[in-house]
Amino acid sequence: MEVVWLLISLAILYFGAEWLVSGASSFAARLGVSPLIIGLTIVSIGTSAPELVVSVKAAMNGQSAISIGNVLGSNLFNVGIILGISALIYPLAVKRQLLKLDTPVMVLTSLLFLVLFLDGKISIIEALIFIFLFVAYLAYLFLTSVKNKNKETGGEETIKKYKHWVIDVLLIASGLVGLIYGSNLLVDNAVIIAQKLGMSEALIGLTIIAAGTSMPELATSVVAALKKRSDIAIGNVVGSNIFNILLILGVAGLIYPIETLDINVVDSLFVVGVGALLWFFMKIGTRIRRWQGAIFLGVYLVYFYIKFATV
Repeated sequence: MEVVWLLISLAILYFGAEWLVSGASSFAARLGVSPLIIGLTIVSIGTSAPELVVSVKAAMNGQSAISIGNVLGSNLFNVGIILGISALIYPLAVKRQLLKLDTPVMVLTSLLFLVLFLDGKISIIEALIFIFLFVAYLAYLFLTSVKNKNKETGGEETIKKYKHWVIDVLLIASGLVGLIYGSNLLVDNAVIIAQKLGMSEALIGLTIIAAGTSMPELATSVVAALKKRSDIAIGNVVGSNIFNILLILGVAGLIYPIETLDINVVDSLFVVGVGALLWFFMKIGTRIRRWQGAIFLGVYLVYFYIKFATV
């Protein structure tokens, strides 16, 4: 029965992503804001909602391995699987802002986590640092958006605008509800299956839950790639990875200090490494091409094999 619910959840995720991408693209066009900014903020925060719910609930229940594993696993899944598949569908155009600002911030955020978590803990002070950096980054994005309004919006087809902004908002809201409900449905049933297979708490967090809570990002970026909306496809992933560490671990760490030895430095190094690889690919070309997408998929499969081989 769990398998049936998994299939139903995937259908819900697809339609939720379809509505979110359409509504967010139209809303961006209406405001004259770059779809990249929308992808980095509204879309990425919205699709990160399942990670937020799962990690906060896990922290409150004292399940630190799931809380941390969910974030690290999701960040690796976002680049390895989501950008990998998206690039295979449609080579993704790289905007200058992603190269100069957002992707470096993503890599530096991953490095910061690696350093702060060397002792296996995220203290309240460290959680406050994450929250401060999250607010600063978000504020900078919006200030930059206002300053550079209407820049870097060309290069792809004209975005369809709906007749009224209310339709945009309803599509975005409906899409987010569908994504959150669908991902929760997927995670609940996936965890039941994983527990029946005897998987550890840390492994469930790093793989099954991480992949499940990343389904909104996957659905959104794949739909965006099919619509040739590279700005939303990449912005969604990069923004989500930044918010997963700064916002989610910041909030979770404030609610309950996170401490676990089940997540090791190898997991953090993979997250930093795949982010650095993305940045490198952006620097050597104007697009993330299909062969590069295949490399991302390969890196994730290597990580997945290592985790299960060491169980």
